[in-house]
Amino acid sequence: MPLTAQELDRFADLVVRFAANVQPGQVVALGTEPGKEPLTRAIASAAYRRGAKFVDVASFDIHVKRARLEHAPEDTLEFVPPWYGERILALGEHRCARIGLSGPVAPGLLSDLDPARVGRDQLPFVAESGQVVNDRTTNWTIVPCPTAAWAELLHPDAGPEEAMDRLWEQLRHVCRLDEDDPEAAWRERLAALVGAAERLDGRRFDALHFEGPGTDLRVGLLPSSRWIAASFHTVDGIEHVPNLPTEETFSTPDPERVDGVVRATKPLALPGTVIRGLEVSFEGGRAVQIEAEAGAEAMRSLCARDEGAARLGEVALVDREGRIGPLDTIFYDTLLDENAASHVALGRAYEFTVAEDGDRERANRSAIHVDFMIGSPEVQVTGITRDGDRVPVLRDGAWALP
Repeated sequence: MPLTAQELDRFADLVVRFAANVQPGQVVALGTEPGKEPLTRAIASAAYRRGAKFVDVASFDIHVKRARLEHAPEDTLEFVPPWYGERILALGEHRCARIGLSGPVAPGLLSDLDPARVGRDQLPFVAESGQVVNDRTTNWTIVPCPTAAWAELLHPDAGPEEAMDRLWEQLRHVCRLDEDDPEAAWRERLAALVGAAERLDGRRFDALHFEGPGTDLRVGLLPSSRWIAASFHTVDGIEHVPNLPTEETFSTPDPERVDGVVRATKPLALPGTVIRGLEVSFEGGRAVQIEAEAGAEAMRSLCARDEGAARLGEVALVDREGRIGPLDTIFYDTLLDENAASHVALGRAYEFTVAEDGDRERANRSAIHVDFMIGSPEVQVTGITRDGDRVPVLRDGAWALP
C-alpha cells in the first residue's frame, strides 16, 4: 500500500537528515517534476523542520521538452539558457544542499521522435552539475519518487491503485524503510561498501576485465585512481549519501585505456526514451561503434556532444548483497538500475576519486555523464595488477576479494 502521511514524513526525514544531511540555515534546492507533489511537499516540510533557510523548488516538465523536440529549429536543440548553469554554480558558491527526485513521470513519451534530435537535448541535466559535484561544494542526494505512470509501466497487469501499491512496496524495501531504524540499516550497509572499496584500493589494480555474454572489456585505471563508496563529504566536511538507495563502489578509468566490446545487461532509460540491447565497442578508450536494438541513434548523438562524450568517466562495481538486484526488476530508472548491477558511464569523471594532480588532469571531461549497466551474475570481473597478475574481483555477483 502507498505510504501513509506518517510514513511519507518518515521517508522525507531520512532523505533530508541522513541522505542529504541538510544543515540548519542552508538553502535547499529541490529538483522535481509534475506528478511528484506529495513527496516534494513532504521533503520541503522536512527541510524546514530541519532548519533550512529556504527551499528552492525547480520543476521540470518533460511534456514541454517534447514540444521543443517536435517543433524547435534543429540548431537550437543544444541551447541551454545560461542562467540554468549559473544557478547550479551559485548553489555551490552558497554551500547549498541539493535533493533530486528520480523516477519517470511519462515513460516512452519521446520514443516516437527522431532519436538523434532527442539525444541533442540533455535537459534537465546541465554540465555545471558535474563541476559542482567535483568541487564538492554542495551536500546532495537523489532519491526515487513513485508516479502513476511509472507504477503502470512496472506492473501492467495490475490496476492503477494496485500498481502504485506494488511500486511503493518495492521502494520501501530498497530504501530500507521497512526496517525499524532505516538510518542504522543504511549505516551498516555503507560500512560494508566502504570495506569493499578499501579492499579494492589495497590491490592497486591497473585494470579491470569484464567477461560475460557479449562482453569482453578491459577498463584501464589511472595510477592514483581510488575506489569510493557512496558516503561523500563536502569541502566543508558535511557527510552525505548522493544516492538513496546506493549499492555501488566506483572509481575513475583511464579514458585512453578502454578496449573491447561490452553489452548492456539492462535497458538504459533516458528522459522519455529507452535504449535497449546496447552494445558498445571501444578502441584506445574511445567508443568507436554503438549498436542497439532500439535507441542507438540517441546514444550516438550523446556520444557526439564533445570529445569526452565517447570515453568513460566512471566504472562501478555492484555485488549481489544489495536489495535492488535480487528483486530481478528492470526499473527503467537509472538511480535504481545502476545500483542493481555493475556499470560504466560515458562522459565526465568524478575527479575526487583521483588522488594525484597529474592523473586528475587526465580524467575524462565532458558535458555529459551517462551510466549504463554491464553487470550480472554471468559477468565475471577480474582485476589485473601492474605485474599482469589476474585477481578475481566479482564471481557470480559476489565479492571474490579476501
